[in-house]
Amino acid sequence: MTNVALVILDTLRDDAFEEHFDWLPGRRFDRAWSTSHWTVPAHASLFTGRYASEVGVYAGAQTFDCPERLLAERLRSAGYTTRAFSANPNLSPVFDADRGFDQFELSWRLEHHGEDLFDWDGFIAETREHGPERYAIALKEVLLGDSRTLPSLKHGAKLKLRDTPLARHVEHVDDGASTALELVRDAAFGDDEFLFLNLMEAHSPYDPPPEWKTVDVDVDGLAASLGEPTDDPADLERAYDDCVRYLSHVYERIFASLRESFDVIVTVSDHGELLGEHGGWEHLSGIYPELARVPLSIYDARDGAVEDVTHDDRSVSLMDVHETVLAAADLESDPDARGRDLTDPDRLESADRNGSDDGFRGCEVLVEYHGLPERHLDALRRNGFEDLEYRTRWLDGIALGDYFGYETFDGFEEWGEPPYEDPRARLRDLVDALDRRTDVEEDRELDESVMRQLEDLGYA
Repeated sequence: MTNVALVILDTLRDDAFEEHFDWLPGRRFDRAWSTSHWTVPAHASLFTGRYASEVGVYAGAQTFDCPERLLAERLRSAGYTTRAFSANPNLSPVFDADRGFDQFELSWRLEHHGEDLFDWDGFIAETREHGPERYAIALKEVLLGDSRTLPSLKHGAKLKLRDTPLARHVEHVDDGASTALELVRDAAFGDDEFLFLNLMEAHSPYDPPPEWKTVDVDVDGLAASLGEPTDDPADLERAYDDCVRYLSHVYERIFASLRESFDVIVTVSDHGELLGEHGGWEHLSGIYPELARVPLSIYDARDGAVEDVTHDDRSVSLMDVHETVLAAADLESDPDARGRDLTDPDRLESADRNGSDDGFRGCEVLVEYHGLPERHLDALRRNGFEDLEYRTRWLDGIALGDYFGYETFDGFEEWGEPPYEDPRARLRDLVDALDRRTDVEEDRELDESVMRQLEDLGYA
């Protein structure tokens, strides 16, 4: 069987990938589309080959409790060793994202994700004006409080070191990519391996290691999208670019190690990012081309060494990644999945010609916005924003080739030349063809450590 690695460069824009990842060999799909604008529903498509709404992953219901087998479950049942590393709190055992993995490692910030740790982030935010004596107060609270003492002290020390010049000399210098590099280099990979990585360096708060940082920013994407950013927009763009430059640097080293053990390496982003386009920041304010277009590259060494970059202009999606991984592992397609094997040109073109039983052309992609969950709305209300009900609306978009037609909170917009006589009618027909799962329970109440991590990333 084939060793397969699936690497998610979380929040990486397609244009940023083109600028900074020219070193990455493989076939690049220049018209690749996500199925959503944020992490969890996009990964639902990667893990199931279906739209998130079909498997019941929505805003406010982000637990992977769908009855369908996830990608890692299928691979493990076929005899694969399945390993994962995630730097994203949305992709953690708290939300059942570890289904099917023999080994599921978390970044240092998430090592005790969901456990009873002292809330260092909250304490620091509340005591900024107290001076150095605040650390004595924190030590007392850790020792005498209900939190787990040693893990809390260890975690606090790491947080403190992260923001000092010593950061470059300690193990944890970023949001997890250096840890992923160490794991990949140290792992004793054998035959029949599947590896999943989620790297968060391009995600807000745009805080790369000190030697890569040219500007300090403090972005709150939702608040900025409803009002104005507190930082200079040029500084926010620069901070994002700093992060992408560092991500390219560290991923080049990860990729070099992966090539020693893996035959197929899929590199893809789950969604893009808004940097002021459409008045939006980050990625929770609707669906736009800058969010829906994603980089996708497939390195396939099964027919010999691959050193160059080739380009493919066919319209593809994250659901195709699911099918491509299954095909690389020589597993049968899921009959309910929508993906196509991107390493099989004949099958890909046949699917594009013939479409599917429910009326989809093989290359058409829906992009879904499921509204904001209540925890986001609560945070916005606390910041003085009102009349937010419209933000709970579902929006849909349709992508085909270089075209994207999408609903907004105010109407319908288009990007590129429409391949349809009536794009809005075509969009409605495809949405109506979906069997969206409705028997979904909302997420259970999350503990403070999980909520703090989600808040740091703009998800609460």
